[in-house]
Amino acid sequence: MLTTSQFIQSIWRRIRLSAAFPYLSLLTWLVPLLLFTSGQNSLMAHDEGLYAWRARQMLDSGDWIAPWGTVHHKTPGPYWIIASAYKLFGMSEVSGRATSAIAGIFCLLLTYEIGKIFIGKKLAWLAAAILSVEFLWLQYCRLGTPDMPMIFLVLLAIFSLFQAELQPKYASVWRFIAGLCLGFGFLVRSFMIFLPAVALLPYLIGEHRRHRHLASPILYLGLLLGFIPTLSWLWFSWQRFGSGSLDALLQFVLQLGSEEREGNGIIFYFWNIPLKAFPWVFFSILGFVVEFRRPILHYHLLLVGFPIVLFIELSIFSTRLSHYSLCLYPFIALLAALGLDWLSKVYEKTKPATNISRNLSYGFGGLGFLLLLAGICILIWGNADIRKYAPLGLIVGLGWLMLPAVWLGRHHFGYKFLTARYWLAGWLIPCWLALAVAGSLGLIGDYNPAFRSFFQQRAIASIIQTHPIYFVKVYGKNAVLLNFYTPIHGSRLESISELPASSYAWIDLKNAPELSRPHRVFGQVKGYQLIQIMP
Repeated sequence: MLTTSQFIQSIWRRIRLSAAFPYLSLLTWLVPLLLFTSGQNSLMAHDEGLYAWRARQMLDSGDWIAPWGTVHHKTPGPYWIIASAYKLFGMSEVSGRATSAIAGIFCLLLTYEIGKIFIGKKLAWLAAAILSVEFLWLQYCRLGTPDMPMIFLVLLAIFSLFQAELQPKYASVWRFIAGLCLGFGFLVRSFMIFLPAVALLPYLIGEHRRHRHLASPILYLGLLLGFIPTLSWLWFSWQRFGSGSLDALLQFVLQLGSEEREGNGIIFYFWNIPLKAFPWVFFSILGFVVEFRRPILHYHLLLVGFPIVLFIELSIFSTRLSHYSLCLYPFIALLAALGLDWLSKVYEKTKPATNISRNLSYGFGGLGFLLLLAGICILIWGNADIRKYAPLGLIVGLGWLMLPAVWLGRHHFGYKFLTARYWLAGWLIPCWLALAVAGSLGLIGDYNPAFRSFFQQRAIASIIQTHPIYFVKVYGKNAVLLNFYTPIHGSRLESISELPASSYAWIDLKNAPELSRPHRVFGQVKGYQLIQIMP
């Protein structure tokens, strides 16, 4: 059996290959996290279910403009992407999420390429590795939403602008690609694309004398051509609904900008981002300080200016949700790599001038002990619902106990082979293992097992696969899951009295529809019943 030291050596032997094969090593690091699963998948209500259902409506109806028959408040890019995946791979949760996973992989590689330009290959690889194990980032790489495709377009635009500077001979081509990406971004994420676009202004304006991107007509030509799919959709929508589609887009963004949701006040991102990007956001703050003390020539206003402006925009925007901040996460990873690099140099000094590396090792070692203890307690005394989280506490707890062990081994027992890479492994590997286990247990990917189990019942499946199912006053977040998992839809009705004899229907018990007609209940899930009206 491998000892802990041998295990770490084997991991880092592979990581050393990153210098020669960075893409291969990064894919080896990320792809398993995207693939680990319990073997079961179910959609997350509400957003993922909505995107999945609307994409399915497009594919089933053949109407790629407005199959729901009314004006819509979002651009159709996400539905087109997911519906295309359904067409290629079949209708399933996995195919609906495939585009986010693919976009996430490209985001990882672009983060590496962008970082390589101004912080070097080694730290760029570390940044990409950190990005892979940021919890919220990985979660949305495994959800069928438009966030990853939009961030891919933003990162590709940034990469293209950099390449326009580095390859003056092909500057026009790269600027055209940058504009095209931002134009396509509107199709994918509507007005939300303006937030990262505005966050680019410190770099675009501050460094304008050097790169002159804003003076390039080809950039705006690419932007205009990128808007053509959206303009085409608006034209076809205008033929059906007049100016209603454009009005709906504007009204929706105005509503988001003026409506505070779920009590998320202006300080929401101050605690939510550190929680969802734990522990990397704290290293990014250190990297932020390092970057301010020694600014990176030419790219300081991007590495620091972009996240500052975007964070301010998100905080001012009244609707504050966790996934709105995802565009910050590649920059959190880049800054965290800078912070960890500085700490690694402190770690390897025989007599460091500061004790911050030691204190972090001891502090997270103590936290690891508490997590280990909590995992053991949950495993022994927790109920079935809570016990599934015990492996996460055990893995992260044991992993972070490695941090003080490595520190003590080098600085108190003289084991000089315990270099900074072992210390870095103590941060990365526990997070990777925890996320891998979370995926394998279905904690990431199987969000509504009750719905999955219900629809897998043979009696239920035989009905919904062969009969149209009516919907009687069915509302609420989970109703979108009924829409997606019901293959043959009947009409939407306001009363059971409107149902034909012998027909099947979903009813929402919260809306207490009248049940005066004789009926048979075939099953119930999360407050919804599947019934049949008796002849």
